[in-house]
Amino acid sequence: MTMIHPKRLAQLVRKWQRVKSVARDDEACCTTLPVADKGHCAMYTADGRRFEVPLAYLGTTVFGELLRMSQEEFGFTCDSRITLPFDAVVMEYVMCLLRRNASEEVERAFLNSVVMPCQYPSCTVPHVALHQQLAVCSSKHVASYGVPLTTTT
Repeated sequence: MTMIHPKRLAQLVRKWQRVKSVARDDEACCTTLPVADKGHCAMYTADGRRFEVPLAYLGTTVFGELLRMSQEEFGFTCDSRITLPFDAVVMEYVMCLLRRNASEEVERAFLNSVVMPCQYPSCTVPHVALHQQLAVCSSKHVASYGVPLTTTT
């Protein structure tokens, strides 16, 4: 068995400490939440999908209510992400409504369909209605419940 010179041993120890430090930095990097683009806020749906919401949308009645629902369901802490209590399909519909500048009446109808209380644990009526609304949202001039959208061109 050959002996390792003390200088060589010290070099190997420093090298392993650097490798360990880099690995620790990589782990810390992966556990932090990604930052949203400038002018946006990152939010997540209950199914884990990430959305970057323009800050201008946060002042709307719709997002005010959705954030209230999120706080009731999950709570807010400074070290966690904002999770909304519905799936990505609903969030895509919300973003569609806001992009198209939906009327206040359409926003209220949407909120009523989401907040609608159900007395049965397996109630799927709001979920089904939202899938139908999403299909309608892709139309250029009609929103949910047959109410015309106010669009800007």
